[in-house]
Amino acid sequence: MAERFKVEVLCGQPSYSARGQHAPVKENRNGVMIRRCPATTLNKDILFFRLINLVTITLSMFFNALWRLRRDDLILVVTNPPSLPFLVALAGWLRGARSVLLVHDVYPDILIAAGMLKRGSPGNQIGNWLNRWLYRSAARVVVLGRDMQVKVAAHLKPEQRQRVIVITNWADLDSIQPGLRDHNCLLKKTGLIGKFVVEYAGNIGYPNDIEGLLACARLLSRRDNIHFLLLGGGAKRAWVEQTIFKEDLRNVTLMSGRPRREQQNFLNACDVNVVSLVRGMVGVSVPSRIYNIMGAGKPIIAVAEERSELAIVVREERIGWVVPPHDPFRLASTIEEARADPEELIAMGRRARAAAEIKYRKEFVLEAYCRLFFNLFKNIV
Repeated sequence: MAERFKVEVLCGQPSYSARGQHAPVKENRNGVMIRRCPATTLNKDILFFRLINLVTITLSMFFNALWRLRRDDLILVVTNPPSLPFLVALAGWLRGARSVLLVHDVYPDILIAAGMLKRGSPGNQIGNWLNRWLYRSAARVVVLGRDMQVKVAAHLKPEQRQRVIVITNWADLDSIQPGLRDHNCLLKKTGLIGKFVVEYAGNIGYPNDIEGLLACARLLSRRDNIHFLLLGGGAKRAWVEQTIFKEDLRNVTLMSGRPRREQQNFLNACDVNVVSLVRGMVGVSVPSRIYNIMGAGKPIIAVAEERSELAIVVREERIGWVVPPHDPFRLASTIEEARADPEELIAMGRRARAAAEIKYRKEFVLEAYCRLFFNLFKNIV
């Protein structure tokens, strides 16, 4: 985008895989001026610390935006942390700038799905009221999936719903390619070369049906040729560790999340990849890792509701199976079905890679953002 526009970025210090590392406060990278706002970077898996991080980064970025924004600027702001877009929208209004909202997760709906908030509660009602204000104040609302488009547009008046557009995330096809399973370093390290490996790689958090996955592993614990490989961290990781130990699940290997630079290795360390969501996540979030899994040419078992973007993609591209959340018996039978048909697994993997190249290439997605901003700037002139 910096080849076409003047682009500046406001962000915080690293808080995910690189948490604890200190990046430059001001940096010019590939023509993009990056300014990192001071804030806490405490362990986000602890709720109280996560709240402190949320408050400090939101306030820090608000005051930085208020200082740096100019009239007729366009702001692209994300929904994580969830408080950020509200104060950035306020800063934009005060400075005469317009905002484009990129919805990664729909709040408070994701809290309801995770069991942290009750539907119909005062918190839910206040959150929905704030969302209506936020969506209506944005010049455009970018969502990651078709189910999310329906949910967000429902908050708008009919004449405003064309503001909500779908721009998906992308597959990193330059660094991720289908790899030979028998030469995979991670499978060699874990001694799983001769096993049928079911992999879960990603956040082990409240929105993910990890309980159903471990219940499935329990059902298949006597099948020596099927093994579960879990990679990641999150709020449920401690529970997963305890469950594996207490129930002596020897068919489950739990490892920490791997850095992004190792995706080529760990995404190819399986026969099939599971992407798992709890009930109530339709229109709430789209797991972006599905595109890199497709880039690696791996079939997907989508533990998700039928109307979710995850399930829609898996079915329309014919790259795997869709299993309802919290149904370990159905998941176990699906894994057995996948293991019994290696030729179909190969065909699914090829279709997955082809779909990633045709629909989810990075260049296509970035071009969609450039067209969006070009049209918005044209309207200003």
